[in-house]
Amino acid sequence: MNVDQLNVDQLNADQVKKLFLCVAGRIVINEPYLTEIDMKIGDGDHGTGMELGFKAVLEQLPSLEAESVESVFQELGRILLDTMGGASGVLFGTMFISGVIRRKPSCCFGLSDFAESFRVSLNAIMQRGKARVGDKTMVDALEPAVAALEYAAFQGLTIHEGFSMAAAAAKKGVEYTKEIKARFGRAKYYGDKAIGLQDAGATSVWLIFQAMSDWVSNNLI
Repeated sequence: MNVDQLNVDQLNADQVKKLFLCVAGRIVINEPYLTEIDMKIGDGDHGTGMELGFKAVLEQLPSLEAESVESVFQELGRILLDTMGGASGVLFGTMFISGVIRRKPSCCFGLSDFAESFRVSLNAIMQRGKARVGDKTMVDALEPAVAALEYAAFQGLTIHEGFSMAAAAAKKGVEYTKEIKARFGRAKYYGDKAIGLQDAGATSVWLIFQAMSDWVSNNLI
């Protein structure tokens, strides 16, 4: 058992910072995988953009003196917005910022807090990018992940169970993107040729939730 393990069902600001550093590391090491996916039906730069943003997270986030969980979300989103550029920077920055900007500062997040914040962010992403489930975008993985968090919170499950369900749901969303044509970005010009190929943005969403699930599994009991 890790010496940092705690028998809690809430994460404090420092734990959330460590959670997101785990996410950043997972994205960085998967740059070749994300690049390979995006080269097949996209511009081929999704992996390098994600790596650039999350490398900056690894460099900058550790120095944050987190006064609240919301401040960690906001700093992560700010770093991505400042360093990634392009549509991915805006959308993934929005994924972390939008859900907390109207929340009062809190010392801890439970499963319902994560579900609520990611639902608000999902709505903001859909409003900004106009994508919906079935358009072969990050939304195809994010929406089911958020729905899984909400269901787990409603059922009174643990953070570990909720994040595990969210990661599994996001993975199913990635698999779903293989079955449909794209309606946004360069991939839309591939038409039926895009069927059978997964979306890189959705894959990144899955990697994020899988890393969160893994960190909680390794650090909470």
